[in-house]
Amino acid sequence: MKHVRTTALLAACAATLLLSACGEETGQAAPAAPSSAPASASPEAPESSETAAAPAGDVTKPGTELKLGERAVVPFKYGTTKSGTIAITVTAIEKGANADLARYGDKAKGITPFYLRATVENVDGADLSYASISLRALGSDGRSTGVIITGSTDQCKSGTAGKDFSTAGAKFETCTLQGAREGEAVGAATFDKGDDYDKSPVVWKS
Repeated sequence: MKHVRTTALLAACAATLLLSACGEETGQAAPAAPSSAPASASPEAPESSETAAAPAGDVTKPGTELKLGERAVVPFKYGTTKSGTIAITVTAIEKGANADLARYGDKAKGITPFYLRATVENVDGADLSYASISLRALGSDGRSTGVIITGSTDQCKSGTAGKDFSTAGAKFETCTLQGAREGEAVGAATFDKGDDYDKSPVVWKS
């Protein structure tokens, strides 16, 4: 297999679209970086289990697989000076319509948007004001979808912590915009930021 990586930049409504794919010599798109296991997409969030109810100080191990609605507690660094512990709960993986990407123009042709919705909580009271997180989508085969989208749409606004995100229990809502080739599904969301999580991310499956 010959690996091809394509990057395109669009400036529209303060949003940028980057596309990358790994494909055959014919240029057809195929899934990129491998991950742990396949999953299936669903906008419904199952009820929380024992993981979701775990004590705030119990850090979730790298490579842990959770269901939508379950809570992961992870060490978190923001910028060069801020660090603490946060809890992330991925609440939904929602499929959008190609029309939602109209602002990206022709570069969005053949792409289906997916919205990874999450709640973020300050666990230890560290000053993480104005912090933000980003999640990554996996296809139904457990691999990268091969499409990377940065920015936001009217249907998926990226949230940022307020200046008061410096006390234990403070929360904010966010949405990460992701994409897949037309006809493909997104069945999992991952958090892979941090020394131990980049190679073994936390994964939420439907």
